[in-house]
Amino acid sequence: MRATVWHGKRDVRVENVPDPTIQEDTDAVIRVTSSGLCGSDLHLYEVLAPFMTPGDILGHEPMGIVEETGPAVKNLKPGDRVVVPFQIACGSCWMCAKGLPTQCETTQVTEQGMGARLFGYTKLYGAVPGAQAEYLRVPQAHYGPIKVPDGPADDRFVFLSDVLPTAWQAVRYADVPEGGTLVVLGLGPIGAMACRVARHLGAELVIGVDLVPERLERAKLDGTVTLDLAAFDSPDALTDAVKELTGGRGADSVIDAVGTEAHGSPVAKLAQAATGLLPANWGQKLMETAGVDRLSALETAITLARRGGTVSISGVYGGAADPLPMMTMFDKQLTLRMGQANVRRWSDEILPLLTDDDPLGVDTFATHHMPLDSAPDAYAMFQKKEDGAIKVLFRP
Repeated sequence: MRATVWHGKRDVRVENVPDPTIQEDTDAVIRVTSSGLCGSDLHLYEVLAPFMTPGDILGHEPMGIVEETGPAVKNLKPGDRVVVPFQIACGSCWMCAKGLPTQCETTQVTEQGMGARLFGYTKLYGAVPGAQAEYLRVPQAHYGPIKVPDGPADDRFVFLSDVLPTAWQAVRYADVPEGGTLVVLGLGPIGAMACRVARHLGAELVIGVDLVPERLERAKLDGTVTLDLAAFDSPDALTDAVKELTGGRGADSVIDAVGTEAHGSPVAKLAQAATGLLPANWGQKLMETAGVDRLSALETAITLARRGGTVSISGVYGGAADPLPMMTMFDKQLTLRMGQANVRRWSDEILPLLTDDDPLGVDTFATHHMPLDSAPDAYAMFQKKEDGAIKVLFRP
């Protein structure tokens, strides 16, 4: 089959690789019909390169048709149309029962001290072959895949794999009070969808902050009040603008949908670049023990939240020793919630919204549909934020 394969920093290729097969009784194999390119894939493209191995298959946002199932998979049959969550979970352990499948005790990568295995996402998360491919082996298929009806185009459902539950969890974790105010930092796929979800769930004012013109314009058309980060000459000026929009207090809630690729810290940028120049084991150690994230987005979120407010983090951070403004966080009595989205925790709430009325605008959410063989060009375009690329879907 054809698949998107990692070979090095900024070096992905579409190659022929062996077809996946059933290996465990709880496996399924699906024929992928759509697979997303995620902002966190860009971390593998550059920042998290020390944790990658040449030959790794990328991608974690698939949907498709079931081709084959293992004998323990009773809920699926060949021909079923399914969306596959990006994490792999059993559905029956203590963590899954608590609504935390990203912490699944059956699939935890204990040798790395990490949570549940993820498709296509480094040795930290099990080095499981990913979904930017023609076929995908799905472990724990008795629980993970979400059956969806035939008929509507893939765009109606594919975002259940990651974008929709990640944005939904970000908003739920933000705990916006009824009629309250929310600031979303970063208007990429997750931030843009979080704005839509927040308004759907009752936020009175949603403010989106970014510096990419196409992202700002799209969010404005969706009804978000947008602030162009490039228009402010200092963080204090941005803070003043948000306070002016929120009665002088700051936002009830702030979502950091940016993470490790935030603009701001030249020192962290240099550290990130250094990880790609060192031998792999050295780079891993630097990532594990040094503060290599650019924390400007998180620090901004902490500043913009009102006293007693909530900061919800959906952007991915990779460093282990990043300094946080603990005195400010304590003094402002902030609540912080974060983590990988627990897809199956939220999917039953979201699925009824994927109706003909399409209240979250999923049918037109993708900005680009590209053949799988165009993956190298898509990665480069997405990283450089060219051609208005906000969300890319591959058609294998």
